[in-house]
Amino acid sequence: MDLNDKGMRGKEKASRSRWWILFLIFIVTIINYVDRNTIGIMWQDIVADLGLVDSSLSENEYKDISKELYAYINMFFIAAYGVSQIMSGWLYDKIGTRKGFGLSVIVWGIADACTSLATGIKGLITARTFLGIGVAGPWPGSVKNNAEHFSTKQKALAQGIFKSGSCIGAIIAPIIIVPLCLKFGWKSTFVIVGSMGMVWLIPWFMSSQKSEQKTKGHKLSFIQLLKNRNSYALILGRFFLDPIWMMFVSWIPIYLHDVYHYDIKSIGMLAWIPYIGAVIGSITGGYTADRLIAMGKSVKFARRTSIVIGGIAMFPTMLYIGVVNDPFVAVVCMSVVLFGYQFSMTNIQTLASDVCSGDNVGSIAGLGGAAATIGTTIATSFIPLLTANGDWMPFFVMSALLIPASIGCVFVCGRRIG
Repeated sequence: MDLNDKGMRGKEKASRSRWWILFLIFIVTIINYVDRNTIGIMWQDIVADLGLVDSSLSENEYKDISKELYAYINMFFIAAYGVSQIMSGWLYDKIGTRKGFGLSVIVWGIADACTSLATGIKGLITARTFLGIGVAGPWPGSVKNNAEHFSTKQKALAQGIFKSGSCIGAIIAPIIIVPLCLKFGWKSTFVIVGSMGMVWLIPWFMSSQKSEQKTKGHKLSFIQLLKNRNSYALILGRFFLDPIWMMFVSWIPIYLHDVYHYDIKSIGMLAWIPYIGAVIGSITGGYTADRLIAMGKSVKFARRTSIVIGGIAMFPTMLYIGVVNDPFVAVVCMSVVLFGYQFSMTNIQTLASDVCSGDNVGSIAGLGGAAATIGTTIATSFIPLLTANGDWMPFFVMSALLIPASIGCVFVCGRRIG
């Protein structure tokens, strides 16, 4: 066997290895979203079982207080998630994606399982806070992994595959959680779902994870990254657009219960449908950008074009949801919104490796994630007020206005991309 044959076989093995690693990250992202969706899907059962709201109140008062408590708990989760985005990005740059993913999975798996021990609001807040710390890690971690293993012409597709895992996780979450809750109760469901990530750790630590892409540049501080104007295409792009995804993930079950009086079985039948559009948007958004680059278009043109296409799909559909009266039509429209969201967001998140390189990718991705969390926290704080008395139209108007704000920031700030 000559040296050329050995070299070719080495490249083929490395290529298989990077796709296997991406597949494992895809799987753990599914688990990540099943874990984070447990509380939203089972919220009505948790409220009733723990007596969090006085059952003697009127139906509207009961719903409003229930939503306020859910928003309150969710804000702790989001705050922890945002802080962890920054620290996780830095940590993954420091210790690598292999150890970083492992640590994240252990933290969030234990936190989700321990939610079963909660006896009131404080217990739920504590568990959700640690869950937020853990589940944040894969987002800057995946961007760093893709920068290390995939070329510029493949990064967006790799990111799209990763992000499709979050969509599939959201799809199968009610399919998994509802039967478990009905069979074993909400406490045991948290334990079962929280244990799934531990099984994933076995193939993860057995896989080979040698970086294939040569990186350049030196490690920059957070201050230096924040002084770079192009960083804000990612940071502000995510600040405005991410709340749409986080609000939909957290509030679709509440919306279906509040507006259409759906119980947990009915929610399980419809809540997964919007994420089909999200899966398609994740993959096609990445594929579209990569094809444009392969055709000779600049990285800047490919990213901007893909982001605008997603925005065009989102904006009018978001407003239409607020006026429909059929729950099935509403969730189909949500599918279009989440298709557009993921089409755009796959490319916005890939900006981290477009504006930075080497040991800075995880850090800038973490800053983008933190900005997304701040935006989501602010938006979430308004939801109980915007949806008071069961009127959700203001919720959808606010969400629609975030879309042009995000796209505008990408265009104004991202002058040097790629």
